[in-house]
Amino acid sequence: MEDQVCPRCRTTKYRNPSLKLMVNVCGHSLCENCVDLLFLKGSGSCPECHVPLRRSNFRVQLFEDPNVEKEVDIRKRVLRDFNKKEDDFATLEEYNDYLEQVEEIIYNLVNGIDTFETNRRIEQYKKENKESIMKNKVKIGRSELELEELIEEEKQKEQMRRIGVLREETEVKKRKIRAKEALIDELMFSHGNAKEIVKTFQTMEDEEEEKIVEKATHFSTGIKFGKSGEYLLHHGQEEAPLYTYVAPIFETEGPRAPNIEEVLSGTYLEHVRAPGLDERAGGFESTISCLRALQEAVVGLYFKSS
Repeated sequence: MEDQVCPRCRTTKYRNPSLKLMVNVCGHSLCENCVDLLFLKGSGSCPECHVPLRRSNFRVQLFEDPNVEKEVDIRKRVLRDFNKKEDDFATLEEYNDYLEQVEEIIYNLVNGIDTFETNRRIEQYKKENKESIMKNKVKIGRSELELEELIEEEKQKEQMRRIGVLREETEVKKRKIRAKEALIDELMFSHGNAKEIVKTFQTMEDEEEEKIVEKATHFSTGIKFGKSGEYLLHHGQEEAPLYTYVAPIFETEGPRAPNIEEVLSGTYLEHVRAPGLDERAGGFESTISCLRALQEAVVGLYFKSS
């Protein structure tokens, strides 16, 4: 990966570890010091493309490639107005045509192709679809607000759960300390067998630990999980299986393809390269690939009537 460098002062991350590159609407980056020098007189233009810039439009460059940063900025700006969804169109084909037009506009702006004509198309679209744009912005705003509320609710639940766990751990520590003190007192002042006394206290401590493990908390979905990290089925789900596998039916109009057992027992795999260690680690099996190839080979065949 090439070191980041300011195109104006040629400062690199190697020479200045605290280098912070900034980017503007034109997509060309400058370091923070060069941005400050550029606006000493109150206004400035890009040293590379000479486009008039505003100090408030500069932001920290997140991506190594400034062109990616430029495309992300343009895409956000365009999609704020071109915010129609699939439900706004009569057919899927119309919706796909609309998406294609949006991508064409973004591509032209990113690469500087017919910029004037593209901006004119955007302004024309905004005038013709002013009401729908505002309506969709309201919908998006409501959806984002609902999502934020759900996230905040989950955060509060998680915070309450953590507080409950901390309180429980504190109480457990206190009980253990009291149990140890009681054990010491029993050993010091009792005339009973020391081993039996220790065994009795150990049994009591084990029973207390089992109660703590059984006291499981749960997610907002209702699925419970224990302190040990293992997941437990929610009440009412013990009988019904979560998933039942049904083998697919492979139908052909011609010769039947062999099944997995026939592939393994036959000579199909003799000329198939065995998978390497890295391929097996990724889940690849030559048996499945051979089976699929055989199925594809016979799927288009038909029996010819004599």
